[in-house]
Amino acid sequence: MATDIFDRDWVELVFDGRNKKYGAYEMRKSAGRNTFLGIIISLALAVSAIVGPRIVAALSDLIPEEEKFKNTEVVTMEEPPPLDEKEPPPPPVEPPPPLKSTVKFTPPVIEPDKDVPDEPPPTQDKLVEVDAGVKTEEGDKNGIDESLLQGTGKEVVEEAPPQIFTVVEQMPEFPGGEGEMMKYLGSKIKYPAMEKDNNISGRVFLTFVVEPNGNITDVKELRGVKGGPGLAQEAMRVVKSMPNWKPGKQNGKSVRVQFNLPVVFSLN
Repeated sequence: MATDIFDRDWVELVFDGRNKKYGAYEMRKSAGRNTFLGIIISLALAVSAIVGPRIVAALSDLIPEEEKFKNTEVVTMEEPPPLDEKEPPPPPVEPPPPLKSTVKFTPPVIEPDKDVPDEPPPTQDKLVEVDAGVKTEEGDKNGIDESLLQGTGKEVVEEAPPQIFTVVEQMPEFPGGEGEMMKYLGSKIKYPAMEKDNNISGRVFLTFVVEPNGNITDVKELRGVKGGPGLAQEAMRVVKSMPNWKPGKQNGKSVRVQFNLPVVFSLN
């Protein structure tokens, strides 16, 4: 005789005297029901997998064609218009130049006397004031300052000073020559008291300009003696007091010449 392991009585027999609260008892007790439910669910899934597509196909045949495919209007965004870029303003128009006065000028043509017009051509003096043109026309007097175009007779023209030479064909000379100049300096120079008391001596270098008329101008100190400013001052005083020199000449003409002069101060 076969034994049904899922029979309730068999399960009671196996767990007789044992702890029935243990999970195995509940599992054995409900094993038959769980197995039956599993078989039913498996069969339902198998039938659905086989019959489902046919049901869907049958239902799709019942839907009208126009309902299956509906035209959907697609709205595309239009391209935005270009930005309104402001164009740069045009450059300002310069006003036309003022109209200048003109006088009609007819070029000379050799014709018989009877065909010569009575209007004579403008004179040369007239063309200095106005321009020649095809007709006589009065210009804008306010457009051009006529005083800038022609002199008023009151202008002061400043002449540039004559050029100063350093070397010329004939160099300037003290009256009587270099020996007389040394005598003049020796007789006129007075040794400054402060430099004499402090025993300060040395050589002072001066520069000056001999003008075309022989005058001595622009006397300056090139190099003095350290600690003895009075030596240069005394040398400049004596040079400024010199008589007129014989001027230097270039191309036979008297010119301005720069002259350098050393003055020796000695206490011996």
